[in-house]
Amino acid sequence: MHGYSGDKQAYLTRLRRIEGQIRGLQRMVEEDSYCIDVLTQVSAATRALQAVALGLLEDHIGHCVTDAINNGGPEAEAKVKEASAAIARLVRS
Repeated sequence: MHGYSGDKQAYLTRLRRIEGQIRGLQRMVEEDSYCIDVLTQVSAATRALQAVALGLLEDHIGHCVTDAINNGGPEAEAKVKEASAAIARLVRS
């Protein structure tokens, strides 16, 4: 079971909404919309994806990493390193 399993439907709903935003961006470019308007929508879609990523990370730490730490052993250290790498990727993006 994954950490996000309890919120799976909410994540899918949010991702479908983001998918709609992306389609809207495509339409804006096809219709030669004003650059700043397109950039504003790109920023909104980016923030929405970042919110999903932060939620998934929180669920991962709260479930997967916590379980690994409670079980101990080398898996615990591996899960913490994996979470740290994920955080680093999010910070860089």
